[in-house]
Amino acid sequence: MVFDRYEYPDPEPGEVTDTELVVSDDVLVKAFALGPGAELSPHEHASSSNVFHVTEGTVTVVQDGDKEEIAAPGVVLHERGQSHGARNDTDEVAVLTASLCPMPS
Repeated sequence: MVFDRYEYPDPEPGEVTDTELVVSDDVLVKAFALGPGAELSPHEHASSSNVFHVTEGTVTVVQDGDKEEIAAPGVVLHERGQSHGARNDTDEVAVLTASLCPMPS
């Protein structure tokens, strides 16, 4: 079970903390905690799909320039090569996991 490894440091405002939950030949799963005002800058993975699972709070997900607020529990698929990022526009800590498959090279 993965949740026995679900720990992250409490981020300060504007800070992102992360931890790897699962690393295998096939998949990478990381947890990100975003303090108020923090951002994961838009980026892409050419050879991997990426799935965000919002587990706590609300994040503003940016996908190919479009923005949408996603509250826990929420799931967002980012196809291979699709630009994506997230930011926390709230006053509370927000947490999401990012699953990449296949494992990025």
